[in-house]
Amino acid sequence: MMKIYLLFRLPAIATLMAYLFLRNNSDARWEYDLVLFNLVALFAALSIALSPILDDPLGRAGVIGAIISWSAGSITSSLDSFFEINTPLDLDLIAQSFYALFYPLAIFGLTRAIRFKTISKSLELLDTSIIAIGYTTILTALLVRPAMTTIDGSIFDVFLAILYPVGDIVILVLVLLLVLRQSMSWRNGLMLIGATIFFLSDFYFLYQSYLGKYEFGSLTDVGWLISFILLSQAFWFANNEELAARSFNSAVATIALLGSSALLAIAVLQPSYIPRFLILPAFVTIALSFLRMGVAINDARNMSNEQILARTDELTGLANRRKFMVNGQEFLKEPGSLLILDLDGFKAVNDSLGHGIGDQLLKQVANRFQRVMPSDGLLARLGGDEFGALIPGVDGIEVARALKATLTYPFHINSNEIHLDVSIGEAKNDPGSSALEQLLRRADEAMYEAKRSKLGILSWHNQLGTSSSRL
Repeated sequence: MMKIYLLFRLPAIATLMAYLFLRNNSDARWEYDLVLFNLVALFAALSIALSPILDDPLGRAGVIGAIISWSAGSITSSLDSFFEINTPLDLDLIAQSFYALFYPLAIFGLTRAIRFKTISKSLELLDTSIIAIGYTTILTALLVRPAMTTIDGSIFDVFLAILYPVGDIVILVLVLLLVLRQSMSWRNGLMLIGATIFFLSDFYFLYQSYLGKYEFGSLTDVGWLISFILLSQAFWFANNEELAARSFNSAVATIALLGSSALLAIAVLQPSYIPRFLILPAFVTIALSFLRMGVAINDARNMSNEQILARTDELTGLANRRKFMVNGQEFLKEPGSLLILDLDGFKAVNDSLGHGIGDQLLKQVANRFQRVMPSDGLLARLGGDEFGALIPGVDGIEVARALKATLTYPFHINSNEIHLDVSIGEAKNDPGSSALEQLLRRADEAMYEAKRSKLGILSWHNQLGTSSSRL
């Protein structure tokens, strides 16, 4: 299956090579610079969407949206250049609006894609939004006044002239800082190179436009396409699954809050100094910061240190057996599935590479499992390399398949490539007629039969071992 998926990485590269070959032997034509050129970007976005690597869906959607937005701007600009279209709409304004939308989407998506965490997702989302909106607003405000004295045109023209270089700088600096705070990996390296190439390509375009020397359809425009291809390839590599320092987003978001507050204060004291279009994003940054504060306070109120220690597995951060058993009693009241998961091949790794590597491996397995768990489910480490899951509703087998799929690509720890699999047993809950101990026993029996017969996943039934079939 993975080899078939790999084919989805090739269309963007093949289309770029075709574009370079055709454009090198002819002048600009709409078939090349409108169709082929923009197909490269769209294929890159499609490649990201089809990558089987498990990561943050919001980060992936942000980068896809950024590339599509940029491509929409490129298509609109190309139509305006090649054809005389009579329309009441200003095509150049539409194109510039799409290009401008690229920056907040890219900042949001790349930040989450590089350092997605499974802990406190609400705070991660709010922090990333504050950084994306706040820093773009602050840097634009710092440059807008001097730019208004040197750039001819409307206030919107001045805004765009500032937004592009500011957005490029914010993207490159954020990606660089995030990558430096983690160990280098193929994923992070490709994202950093892609952001750097986009930065250089955009600044070259802006510089040539400033000098009045830019020619539409120049082959130097392929720098943007190369950056998109590199970003799309990055999503085909697993992220560094060790959690980054939790203080990074909150500290940087605090600076964004202070800067946005200062902008609003200046807008009150000197109304003519800050353009009105900057007041709204500054206010949004502050509103998101207060919302983040409320979420953080609520999280702290609901989870004391004593509760964490009593009901959390110290190694993986998942629920422990005690919490699993307590929640299991409430789980019996509604239909659902109890899963028992036992890792295949873990003991050999633990014996050959040592307990230190084994502990790191369990942490990464827990991270992968947690990412595909439904929001109303519970995942726990029951002990050793055994995990348990409580899945309300009727999707127990589907969740089991998703959990098993997370181990289809290898782990990389201290230069060791480690392959694992998992055997999963399911026991369905019939409210009012099943005891928790009975469900545990049934799921355990199904798991051992799945392991013995190499079925992978098995649901408990009365004739277990005689009429089981592959799921």
